Amino acid sequence: MNKTRLLLLLAGAALAAGAYWRHRGRGADEPRFKEARVERGTLDVTILATGVVEPQNRVQIKPPIAGRAEEILVKEGQLVAKGKVLAWMSSTERAALLDAARAKGDAELRHWEEIYRPTPLIAPLDGLIIARKVEPGQTVTASEAVLVMSNRLIVKAQVDETDLGRVRLGQEAEVVLDAYAGQGVAARVDHIAYEAKTVNNVTVYEVDVLPERAPEHMRSGMTANVRFVVLRRTGALLLPSDALRQEDGRSLVLVPGPEGERRPESREVRAGATDGKRVEILSGLEEGARVLVRGFRLPAGPAAAGSPFSPFGLRPRGGREGRSGSGGGAGQGTARERGGQR
Repeated sequence: MNKTRLLLLLAGAALAAGAYWRHRGRGADEPRFKEARVERGTLDVTILATGVVEPQNRVQIKPPIAGRAEEILVKEGQLVAKGKVLAWMSSTERAALLDAARAKGDAELRHWEEIYRPTPLIAPLDGLIIARKVEPGQTVTASEAVLVMSNRLIVKAQVDETDLGRVRLGQEAEVVLDAYAGQGVAARVDHIAYEAKTVNNVTVYEVDVLPERAPEHMRSGMTANVRFVVLRRTGALLLPSDALRQEDGRSLVLVPGPEGERRPESREVRAGATDGKRVEILSGLEEGARVLVRGFRLPAGPAAAGSPFSPFGLRPRGGREGRSGSGGGAGQGTARERGGQR
């Protein structure tokens, strides 16, 4: 009798525990909502690409004669005007003559310096000195560059061929240098290459992006991220994308029910452009309207487990972790419109 009573008690405890865990599990599946409001703002649909800062026109300034650099009048980073004297050069013969005169005294040296003038190096364009390769007193050949100039710095961005159709000349863009991540530089598309390149088995086209005003900290060779603005909506009614769901080809949102009603109501809206995080609402909602965003209540601790009486221990509940109740469609956006993720 004692053994039978013990078995009955154990069976009753198991049934009670099972009922408790089933009740907790059902509670975990009950939807919860967070509230969002329709707000006016600016929506940018963009394409992301990476690139490298390069001189648009890189000019190597070489001496017209072999010889010696007597004076270098500029330094790296200096802006110069076309026609400015950048350096003075002595030919091999002049350098040898001046060295011989120097040995005879200052008066002899000044005499020959007046008679035998040095050769100037002239800036061929307006631009920036980006490299100084020779110092005074150094001998050079006619094939060696003394200075390197650039008329302006650009970003050569690599755009995937699938995105190229949405990039156009003069299009607005923003450049963010990896070294200065918090400082965006306004830019525009200056040139689109006619020939493709293959990078890591991906076909890309080089797009020249010209900063409207290159900052002083921009340097040739820097890595940059370029954001091409494909579409801009100003003063648009905006809603978080996860508040929108697709059902039978319709775009729906959840709104609070009438006073006293606990269940929310579905409302059909007409959606426009999206940047992946926010979606434009063309009709169906007004500014300031309240919208409910559905989610699932995730159980904490042991509530996420199976029955403790299982011989396999605690098992995770499958298929619900982190799933949003919203559907796909316009609220999701494309991968490239969310920031170029592939």
